Amino acid sequence: MAIRQFKWRKWNNIIHRDLGYLCVGLTVVYAVSGVAVNHTSDWNPNFKVSSVESNIGSVAATDPSSPEAVGDILSRIGETGSLRSMFRSHHDSLQLFMEDGTIVYVELSTGAVLRESVKSRTFLREANFLHLNHARKLWTYAADVYAIALAVLAVTGLFVLKGKKGITGRGAWLTGAGILVPVIFVWLYL
Repeated sequence: MAIRQFKWRKWNNIIHRDLGYLCVGLTVVYAVSGVAVNHTSDWNPNFKVSSVESNIGSVAATDPSSPEAVGDILSRIGETGSLRSMFRSHHDSLQLFMEDGTIVYVELSTGAVLRESVKSRTFLREANFLHLNHARKLWTYAADVYAIALAVLAVTGLFVLKGKKGITGRGAWLTGAGILVPVIFVWLYL
C-alpha cells in the first residue's frame, strides 16, 4: 500500500487563493481609507467643508439673539434649516449653529456673513470609521482576524510560485526589498 504524500504547495495555493477572495472587500476599504487618512494635513477625509461669504447689511436689532432677529438674519441669507443653537462670543458677533451642521458667522455691525456647510464624505467616512477602529467592541476582533488573515496571505504568497520566479529567485529579492522599506523609514524617522 502506497503512502500518499502531503501536497503542501497545493494546500498553500488553495489557502492563499480563498483567503485572498475573502479579504478583497476589507483590503479595498483599508487601502482607500489609508490613503485618505495619510493626508489629513491636506484635507478632512470625513467631511467636506464649504464656505460662502456674503453681506446682509448691518443688523440693527436691540437684541440680535432674539428669535425675531435670528429669523430675519436666516431669511436674509436664504437659510431654511432649523436652528440648533447660537453663541455670542463678542457684542458684535453672532454664531448660529444649524441642525444640518451648517454654521453661520455674522458680524453684526457690518453684516458680513460667513456660512460654513459640512457634508459627510460618502464611503470615506464609514471606511475611516472602521479603519481607525472607532467602532471598538466586536469590530476590534473582526479587525484582528483580518490582520491575521493578511499575515497568512503574505506568508502563503511567498510559496505560490516556485523556481526562478518564486521565493528562491526573483521573489527573494522582492521580499527583501519589501522588508527593507519599513526598516529604512524607521531608521530615518527614529
